[in-house]
Amino acid sequence: MLGPLNRIALGASLAFCAGSAALAKDDLGLFSGWAAFRDSEVPRCYAIAKPKPTKLEHDYDPYVTVGTWPRSKVRNQVHFRMAREMSPKTTISLRVGKRSFLLTGGGGDAWARDRTMDAAIVAAMRSAETMVVRARDASGKPFSNTYLLRGAATAIDAATVACAQIKRRGIF
Repeated sequence: MLGPLNRIALGASLAFCAGSAALAKDDLGLFSGWAAFRDSEVPRCYAIAKPKPTKLEHDYDPYVTVGTWPRSKVRNQVHFRMAREMSPKTTISLRVGKRSFLLTGGGGDAWARDRTMDAAIVAAMRSAETMVVRARDASGKPFSNTYLLRGAATAIDAATVACAQIKRRGIF
């Protein structure tokens, strides 16, 4: 259980990882290593987490989000901000518990290939303890980020419910 100061630090850290997009958001809660936010202006809602810390070199501040955009009818889209600039020829793989997925992406970003894969990844996240995303950086060196999934399901559900509330209130 996190103490009040650790919760504030975690929340600030997770908000920071979303960059300038972290402005004007409603904090929906912290759930272990995951946080959930609602941005009524866009509108969108998302769960976000940082990977386990490493001492390896980073090009970017890595994180994962599971987002919902009601206007676009997109629900639970999985997005990874990778730690390194990826090789254009890399294979981006994700292991969630015992399930494996081949992602798409480039530069510093990776996504599921389609909505069906998004749904399968989120379902796998609900019953796994960790997930690991792997790729090769621009120089061809392999790298990975490991995410702990405790709290992920609750954060994803909080974000989904928050966007349903936006829709019911007719904000978009």
